[in-house]
Amino acid sequence: MLIIAEIGQAHEGSIELAYSYIDVLAKTGIDAVKFQVHIADAESSIHEPFRVKLASQDKTRFDYWKRMEFTLQQWKELKKHCNEAGVEFLASPFSNAAVDLLEEVGVKSYKIGSGEVNNFLLLEKIARTGKPVILSSGMSSFEELGHTMAFLKKRKVDISILQCTTAYPTQPENYGLNVIGELKERYGVPVGYSDHSAKIETCISAAALGAEILEFHAVFSRSSLGPDASSSLEIEEITELVKAVRKIETALQHPVDKSDNSKFTDLKNIFEKSLAVNKDLKAGQVLRFEDLEAKKPKGFGMEASRFEELIGRKLNRDLKQWYFLKQEDLE
Repeated sequence: MLIIAEIGQAHEGSIELAYSYIDVLAKTGIDAVKFQVHIADAESSIHEPFRVKLASQDKTRFDYWKRMEFTLQQWKELKKHCNEAGVEFLASPFSNAAVDLLEEVGVKSYKIGSGEVNNFLLLEKIARTGKPVILSSGMSSFEELGHTMAFLKKRKVDISILQCTTAYPTQPENYGLNVIGELKERYGVPVGYSDHSAKIETCISAAALGAEILEFHAVFSRSSLGPDASSSLEIEEITELVKAVRKIETALQHPVDKSDNSKFTDLKNIFEKSLAVNKDLKAGQVLRFEDLEAKKPKGFGMEASRFEELIGRKLNRDLKQWYFLKQEDLE
């Protein structure tokens, strides 16, 4: 199970804050931290509308991306910091120029954001690196995904797909957990879940349903002003999520064989029951359902599962209330 905590733009353009996120997230047990590489000149223009208008200092979305930029050297330092903290550095590029930058930084794989699934120019650029791709499907129909998968497979790209709902924060009726299985059936590749619900149970459910990759936004506080803050998990929540998911991972790796219950023999003898009579009965009386009770432990009388064999049979001697019935008590 690959667990990815996305810092995204939670660093607000501060390299020091980005370092802090790496350090804290590494202690939660996640496997990788993910950034987004935005190069405003290559990616955007003054005509791009805001998704969420938050910071008054950014007059345009282009200005916002400009404020989020790091230099090549800073990105290299962030990757180095990840290595030292024991987590993988991951990033989503949003332009061909960002791919060039990440190649210089030296990434192992690429995460493709939901808005780039139909950006075949970017997909071609990434495919030419020969590196694996994690594809987020948030805004794509199966038809669109099919075209993208065909495009990437033709170029022999190693692909994983994430079920994702692009809604901030995502409500339960839109989680799309059912799509995890559908993606596996359709494409036969590793499938994961990218979450924007700000609830730990969403990723826990996805893990139980067989997701092999989990991704979620991380933030120190959901009350902060970043555009993804309301759909992010806080650090303590991430710690709890990782613990739960690792347990689920262990459980899925150890399937239980329900055809063999031999290891429960001792417990069965304690908890299972034997048949007894619930009142004083005389010899010659015919046993009725109403005369029977099942009492612990097993092995002191006939097994409770055999009660139907006794109905209608005569007793060959007097029995006291709560006596355990045995085969020899019957004619």
